[in-house]
Amino acid sequence: MEMENRNENKLKTYCVTGATGYIGSWLVKSLLERGHNVHATLRNPEKSFPLFKSWEGRDRLSLFRADLQEDGSFDEAVRGCHGLFHVAASMEFGVPDVENIDCYVKTKVIDPAIKGTLNVLKSCLRSKNTVKKIVFTSSISTLTAKDSSGKWIPLVDESCQPPVHQVLKNKASGWVYVLSKLLAEEAAFKFARENEMDLISVITTTVGGPFLTPTVPASIQVLLSPITGDPGMFPILGAVNSRMGSIALVHIEDICSAHIFLMENSKSEGQYICCTQSCVLSELVKKLGKEYPCSSLQRFDGEGKDDQVPVEISSKKIRDLGFDFKYTIEDIISQTVRKCLDYTFLVPTTHS
Repeated sequence: MEMENRNENKLKTYCVTGATGYIGSWLVKSLLERGHNVHATLRNPEKSFPLFKSWEGRDRLSLFRADLQEDGSFDEAVRGCHGLFHVAASMEFGVPDVENIDCYVKTKVIDPAIKGTLNVLKSCLRSKNTVKKIVFTSSISTLTAKDSSGKWIPLVDESCQPPVHQVLKNKASGWVYVLSKLLAEEAAFKFARENEMDLISVITTTVGGPFLTPTVPASIQVLLSPITGDPGMFPILGAVNSRMGSIALVHIEDICSAHIFLMENSKSEGQYICCTQSCVLSELVKKLGKEYPCSSLQRFDGEGKDDQVPVEISSKKIRDLGFDFKYTIEDIISQTVRKCLDYTFLVPTTHS
């Protein structure tokens, strides 16, 4: 009975933004399974209800309508919460062909991304008596494996952020998304410092494994693009390989466990890369082909020059804090393929 009381005292109420996304939905489920109360924010709670209705601990889940672009929209959701996981974000990879591209990106992508992030943090500030910590979901896109002269860095850690002017100058594939993530995270840390808020950033690599969403998550579509031949997704995978020197992967369960671990760890501070393992694109294609043999896979072999020494994407900082990754890269690929076969996103082959 004494042990039960101690466990009950540890249970808290957390807010999760973007609860219908890949990471957000799995994070909500993980928190409920741990016995916590969860305030989940969504644009349309009524339409999203079927996603959550059968979950264990549904009685401890409250749904709140909130919109990143509406001032004060998150006030009610964060009220009474001990911490907030800010997962919601725009997935804007490209822009239309317009005359003043820089102006368009600033007004239509960057400004809304920053405003949305600050709206959430301002709601937390207004509930500062209860909200003690914020975990911000960032992206590997905010890092680079090349130095200022364009040479490869053998090891990438949390300090390897490209300067904004470099992103604007190069405008490599996906640069709009990179810029929005960089500037939103920068604004978040600035606001947190000015208001003495405890903010942690989780630098998320390419996420794979099973999923709870009714549609196949974008990260899985990117990961499986050498199999599907998706002309919109494979260039993104190639661009990541070109920028980072390898493809860094993490299992959905591990990335959500890392979010919770960093929320609950009193020593966590700053940014943390979450990567189980990374491999060059050609090696990833081989691993995909081993799990899902198909002739069409071969036409992607060799795309994205990766004959340099593989770059290591380091998760040393979070490992040193005591976090262990449960799944290997083989586990990630195997479970991703199996889920997508069950979902009929992939069709069975004679070899699978």
